[in-house]
Amino acid sequence: MTLKERAERAVELKNSGKYNCAQAVTVVLSDQTELAEEQLKQISAGFCAGMGNMEATCGALIGAGMVAGLKTEGKGTLGITRQIQEEFATRCGALKCKDLKTMTDGKPLCPCEECVRNAVMIYGEIMGF
Repeated sequence: MTLKERAERAVELKNSGKYNCAQAVTVVLSDQTELAEEQLKQISAGFCAGMGNMEATCGALIGAGMVAGLKTEGKGTLGITRQIQEEFATRCGALKCKDLKTMTDGKPLCPCEECVRNAVMIYGEIMGF
């Protein structure tokens, strides 16, 4: 599956109503880890809607960071997650769920689907696949 196909699959999962943003990202990147999709779905369950109140970091971004930590076995992960975060802020315009969902002209700054798509794409670009 190409990176773009993964990103689109993550959007499909998010839109199914059965996965939150963090779960959609972690599940489509499951082959980057040694964990099963269901385990990743469970681990990332609490990271939706800015940890439930929209005041924290976007779940899609957290999902990408979680997978990066598993892929690197924690070695050099801080630098990688910093790169992911910086690129996510550039593409999406913010990091916090509340800010991403701020309405301007009747549209959010960055809809969940775009956050999910960007998180997967950025992870893949930075990790080189």
